[in-house]
Amino acid sequence: MAKKEIPIVEELSDDGFRNPARGQPFHVRSMVLTGILFLLVLYSLKVASTFLIPVVLALLLNFLFSSVIRGLARFRIPPPLGAAWVLLALVGGLGMGIYQLAVPIGDWVTKFPATLRQVEHKVQSLKQSVREVSKVTEGVDRLTNLSDGAKKQEVEIKKSTMGENLRAPTQEVVVGAGIMVLLLFFLLASGDLFLRKLVNILPNFHDKKLAVEISREIENNISRYLVTITLINICFGAAVGTCMYLLGLPNPPLWGVMAGLLHFIPFLGSLIGISIVTMVAAGTLDSLAMIVLVPAIYLGLNLIQEYLIVPIILGHRLLLNPVAVFLWLIFWGWLWGVPGALMAVPLLAVLKIVCDHVRQFSAVAEFIGP
Repeated sequence: MAKKEIPIVEELSDDGFRNPARGQPFHVRSMVLTGILFLLVLYSLKVASTFLIPVVLALLLNFLFSSVIRGLARFRIPPPLGAAWVLLALVGGLGMGIYQLAVPIGDWVTKFPATLRQVEHKVQSLKQSVREVSKVTEGVDRLTNLSDGAKKQEVEIKKSTMGENLRAPTQEVVVGAGIMVLLLFFLLASGDLFLRKLVNILPNFHDKKLAVEISREIENNISRYLVTITLINICFGAAVGTCMYLLGLPNPPLWGVMAGLLHFIPFLGSLIGISIVTMVAAGTLDSLAMIVLVPAIYLGLNLIQEYLIVPIILGHRLLLNPVAVFLWLIFWGWLWGVPGALMAVPLLAVLKIVCDHVRQFSAVAEFIGP
């Protein structure tokens, strides 16, 4: 007697799809909702950038200076007073640096048209080729001009002045800097208040312990990373300034400071710095060999720093996947511009620390790591 086969009935999801490997429903609707949520988050980050940039920057600087506030507290200096001292030192140092660099920057802004003319003179052959191409293009335009000679209406476009173009961004920068300084003061003055409140609302001891561990590791690693990178960039800027002085470039301290500041932006900062010193060398130096030597030395110092000094000093734990860093940098640069590019690497380091401690995100931590 043949056995009667019992049909296997598989329950389908509302969308009519199931996972063929497990026989479980494959919820297309949930994936669509997740994608919509992701796009809404991106849009919110873009629209609220004026508010979020100073807030995120204040949080990162809070991780950097919290240990300083606790060190001052050991000498019976209250956190509000310690926060005031730290902010006065920070703002005073930045103001002094801007004041010292204002004169050479103003001189180079004034000399820029003359430098540009010198660069154009040295690439005269290239300009001649461009003129020939322009003549051919004008001839094609005349041949394809089918106008019947009717009088054309001229439209004059009023261009905005440089002051008008710079006024709005400058106001945003000043307002954002004020928000960042005030928020950083309150964060430093409050000490571990928010961490204690987070520990109080967590349900069990394991979650409380994990929150404290993550917070302390983020604080230690971010402060160590920012301090180390700052010292490395200061040395890099000093090396670039010294080399520019030996090569005969005018105002070498300006190029050294520029190199150190631009190096806080991985990859793109080096490209911008090399382009600027190459243009300055082409406008001020006469020898072609010296002009080529300027960007070559800049690039060589950059490679030594990126692939030798930084890995040795930071160690394996704080290193990140270069591909992930580049993609993360492009993403935050597109989202928040220059401030986003400056904060991209510290934010990626924070993400890696959190993923290292949360088992569900261990795959993300493995991808971000070196």
